[in-house]
Amino acid sequence: MSVKQKLFRGAAILTAAGLISRGMGFFFRIFLSHAFGEENVGLYQLIFPVYTLCLSVTTGGIQTAVSRMVAEKVSLGKQKEAKSVLITALCLSLALSAIGLLLIQRNAAFIADTFLGDPRCAEMLLIISYAVPCAAVHSCICAYSFGLQKTSLPAASQLVEQTARILFVLLAFLAIDKSGRVPSVSLAAAGITAGEFFAALFSARALSRRASLPKPPARGEARKNLNELLRLSLPLTANRTAVTLLQSVEAASIPACLKLSGLTGSEALSLYGVLTGMALPCILFPSAITNSVGTVLLPAVSATSASGNRSGVFRLLKRAAGSCFILGLGSCLFFLLFGELIGTLLFHSDTAGKFILTLAWICPFLYTNSALISAINGLGKTGATFLINMTGLLIRIAGVFLMIPRFGITGYLWGLLASQFVITGLAAAVLILPNRSLTGRTERS
Repeated sequence: MSVKQKLFRGAAILTAAGLISRGMGFFFRIFLSHAFGEENVGLYQLIFPVYTLCLSVTTGGIQTAVSRMVAEKVSLGKQKEAKSVLITALCLSLALSAIGLLLIQRNAAFIADTFLGDPRCAEMLLIISYAVPCAAVHSCICAYSFGLQKTSLPAASQLVEQTARILFVLLAFLAIDKSGRVPSVSLAAAGITAGEFFAALFSARALSRRASLPKPPARGEARKNLNELLRLSLPLTANRTAVTLLQSVEAASIPACLKLSGLTGSEALSLYGVLTGMALPCILFPSAITNSVGTVLLPAVSATSASGNRSGVFRLLKRAAGSCFILGLGSCLFFLLFGELIGTLLFHSDTAGKFILTLAWICPFLYTNSALISAINGLGKTGATFLINMTGLLIRIAGVFLMIPRFGITGYLWGLLASQFVITGLAAAVLILPNRSLTGRTERS
């Protein structure tokens, strides 16, 4: 099977799973908004920066490094070494996730009160911390499969995670409501932990069925794998951690800056819940396709680049980025036409509809960026990824602190649009400019 066919097949499998998962998650968010209210949805959204930060440190960079290392070793016919990479990555990621779990457990109240600005988040932080080790196992096994350019296991585990999460919350909600008690939004945090637990269990079981479990590598090989993993993952981890820290500052500051614009604390948290729990999920729904393309593009670019076929890398990038941009244009038009109807009909919120209309303009840039950033990582240019993401985030944070107090939430939406436009331009420059002479020779030939 050619690289193009593998890319298309892998993207198709991930896209199908992603769309089903996003569809389930979309209607699940509608349930959350109706069951717990806008303010509680905003409260629930506040814990995600902390959770995402833990995942960035424990799995983010390691996952990308594993995918790239496995792809390179398999392309050179070193299947046994590829399996040993998985074992080393699992040990490293689990050790880091155990540290993360302990840190959250011991400092949940401090984080909730000082950083998130609401002590009600402490209970949800305690609950969600148990998802971190499960996510480590799940992500490493998925990264190994992506490196093999086999996407069926990650796609199935994604559906398992989403199904387990939703069923847990729905069943627990019905049981508590039937008993006469008032269900807490902490159930949503518990659902995340349940979903990651079952996804990790499923992934490990599926891996053992499809192939013999990899044996622990010899000490010398393990040390070599660890050094290579650290070399590749540390810049990525630093990148994602720094980006996530800034995202956390951004997320925690939005309700505070909304208060400066004249809203009460409850109004600010409700508006934040509408934006992050209702409008943004709508805009991100089609990105299940572009995320799938980006996920399979990274190992494909890495393997093609390792073989020395630079013109092949450019052709892959051109097709992937072009498809994502066309999808973004179509999505932009759809949300401009039906955004208000979606907000009113599904969420019973006129505000959500207005947010969707404004956010529609970011779709062409947001979706294309998935392919561009994945290609840059596949080429090993992680430093460029870091600078690009940091630039985009700084623009967004400037929108939070400078625009929200003056123009309200609309100022933040403007900053979000500007950041995505700048990221697209910088990523395209990184990929196109060094290959201008190459593409010229390819076209002439």
